[in-house]
Amino acid sequence: MGKLARVHRDLEVYRQVFDCAMTQFELTRRFPVDERYSLTDQVRRSSRSVTAAIAEAWRKRPYPAAFVAKLNDAEAEAAETQTWIEYAVRCRYLTREHGAALYRAYEQVLTTLVGMIRHADTWALATGVDQRG
Repeated sequence: MGKLARVHRDLEVYRQVFDCAMTQFELTRRFPVDERYSLTDQVRRSSRSVTAAIAEAWRKRPYPAAFVAKLNDAEAEAAETQTWIEYAVRCRYLTREHGAALYRAYEQVLTTLVGMIRHADTWALATGVDQRG
């Protein structure tokens, strides 16, 4: 997977989590107005941060420690997003079905991220390689 992707948008995990963030954006539009600056903001921010951290990690591939650090950030943000999903379900802002589907999607994302971290050497680039794309 890493050798075939030219840019971060080519990564299946990036596309998957981007779609999740967009789904969450649409679903959070239905949250109560009084949650606008709390739960709504938190779930949107953390879900978007996962994609941003993956994009940053992709650009850090010439530097294995930095690559892994950014993937760890993505992993942490994905786990945080799962927590906000749990709150949204418990507060009845999301149905159990929507919450469960999103939670499972983030479990898949987390599994992929952990695999990328464990096998960072297969994703690394030689220092100085041009990453434009």
